[in-house]
Amino acid sequence: MPDDVPVDSNAPADLSHAGAVVDKAIEYMTGQNIGSLAIASALLGGAMALLSRGMSDDAIVGILNNAIASVRTGELRKPAE
Repeated sequence: MPDDVPVDSNAPADLSHAGAVVDKAIEYMTGQNIGSLAIASALLGGAMALLSRGMSDDAIVGILNNAIASVRTGELRKPAE
C-alpha cells in the first residue's frame, strides 16, 4: 500500500456500509431510468474526485492499473462464487 494512503481501522465495516449505500444508489438511479453507462460514469467520476482529495497521482494511477489488470484478466466478468 502506498505511504500516502491513510489506514483506517474501520475499513472493513466502512467498506461494507459504503458498498451497501452505493448498491442502493445504483438501484435508485436504475429505477429512475438512468442508463448504466451514465450511472457508471458518474460513480467513477465521483470516486476519482474523492481519491484525488487524499492521494497522490501515482497512488491513483496504481489503483487504476489494478482495475485495468482486472478487466484484462476477465476478473470482472467471472461469476461470483
